[in-house]
Amino acid sequence: MHEKSTRLVPPPDRFPGLHRRGFLAATGAASLGALALAGCGGSGSGSGDGGSKGDGTPKRGGRLRAAFAGGGASETLDPHLANLFADVARAKALFDKLADYGADLSARPRLAEKWEPDKTLDRWQVTLREATFHDGRPVTARDVLHSYRRIADPKRTFRAKASLEPIDLDASRATGKRSIEFVLKRPTAEFPNVLAAFGAYIVPENADEFDRKPVGSGPFRFVSFTPGRSALFRRNDEYWEGAPHLDELEFVVANEESARVNALIGGQVEYAHELNPTTARAHEGGGRIEIVRLRNSAMQGFCMKTDRAPFDDERVRQAFFLIADRRELVDGALSGAGEVGNDLFGKGYEYYADGLPQREQDLDRARALLQQAGAENLRVTLDTSAVAAGFTEAAGIFRDQAKKAGVTIDVRMGSKDSYWSDILDGGTLCCYRSGAMPIEAHISQRLLTGSTTNATKWQRKDFDALYQQAQSTPDKAGRAAVYERMQRRLYSEGGFLVWGFADWIIGTARTVKGVQTEAPANTVDWARFDKVWLA
Repeated sequence: MHEKSTRLVPPPDRFPGLHRRGFLAATGAASLGALALAGCGGSGSGSGDGGSKGDGTPKRGGRLRAAFAGGGASETLDPHLANLFADVARAKALFDKLADYGADLSARPRLAEKWEPDKTLDRWQVTLREATFHDGRPVTARDVLHSYRRIADPKRTFRAKASLEPIDLDASRATGKRSIEFVLKRPTAEFPNVLAAFGAYIVPENADEFDRKPVGSGPFRFVSFTPGRSALFRRNDEYWEGAPHLDELEFVVANEESARVNALIGGQVEYAHELNPTTARAHEGGGRIEIVRLRNSAMQGFCMKTDRAPFDDERVRQAFFLIADRRELVDGALSGAGEVGNDLFGKGYEYYADGLPQREQDLDRARALLQQAGAENLRVTLDTSAVAAGFTEAAGIFRDQAKKAGVTIDVRMGSKDSYWSDILDGGTLCCYRSGAMPIEAHISQRLLTGSTTNATKWQRKDFDALYQQAQSTPDKAGRAAVYERMQRRLYSEGGFLVWGFADWIIGTARTVKGVQTEAPANTVDWARFDKVWLA
């Protein structure tokens, strides 16, 4: 139960546009593809990557109100449960990780000041920087080990669990107040990526309750929280990287894109997360609001569950790969604001298998494969929702494409509030998206037998073994060869039909400065509200 004294309940007329269309109760849980790309952060931010919107001398003071789609009454400030965009933005305002990803998706030090491996790559020494929690206690090695052991609890379903799997937490130990020896189960050349894993936040030792008065080491301190409605945080003047420019940061929930836009135009919020391409075109170039586009940022696709009919037959999955006209999907569902995909995650990222032929629509071959599989008159339900830009449009376009191959697709509209949890284990085919993370992190979180967000139910022990081989390969060329082998298999028989990569769009008031323009989600400069200021 949440105590009323810890909640911030806006008066009925405070956010009328949001109350009319948003502030909806929801039951959001694991957001498989929830993370796409948006950017906040100043040019003086930790990574120093990319540019920022707005020059000039930062001004201190004021409250910034940021509108996000939320998760309803079940929302929590537990950083290890962060899945939705709103969850992650709130978590990184309150907490820190040992490392985080730069714009190039390489691991950058955060609470970890440095890391050093031994010669065999199965022991890593991590040294913490001097930092304090909001209650004045120093961040110590014991806090780190507590946090990681909490995430790894077999009774929990924390998303970062799969990424932390290489660590032998029973053998790992504090070697000093600010130093940890991580003992690994196998040599791991890219161990810093583990420290930067999505959701691997550091919390105080023994902390296990976060909604009444969470204590972190992040740039903002907790003031109040109403699940599904709002959260209010105040500047942490003792933040190790420097106090934020803002006095206060408020997150408000508006599940409808129109509600976020109307609130931004009406001055009820200064930041609106996730806008549609049509909205961006209407306001770009001197409008009342500013538009930030992050090109080709969000993977867009369909997720086929490989453990159940009809997609437990490899030939049916291959047929669906050939049914898709990717250019039509990008032009129709994304209004052209993106580029075509090739059924693999991470286009443009390190280790991406860009040598594979671009897959094109081939309806004759698709029909032949379906006939071989005994699925000539296949009928399948495609789950979609207005939870993400382009989802409903993509479902309609793909339904029409499939009809030409003799496949009947019934489009089923799901709840925006519970879509991500509903499609994790339910259904057979669904719309899907994801934001930036290293390819190895995508594999560990979504494609291994023990991955907690394995939406395609792709579970292959030999594939798991290849991942461990890649982890243990010390030279980059050798790792690249293994990752390419894995991607060739996914390209041939996997469950992700990746048809495009979308631009990610946010809107801000013209008074908002310091918004990072080249900061993918899951990176250090995404949602860097501590580096933003109000002019």
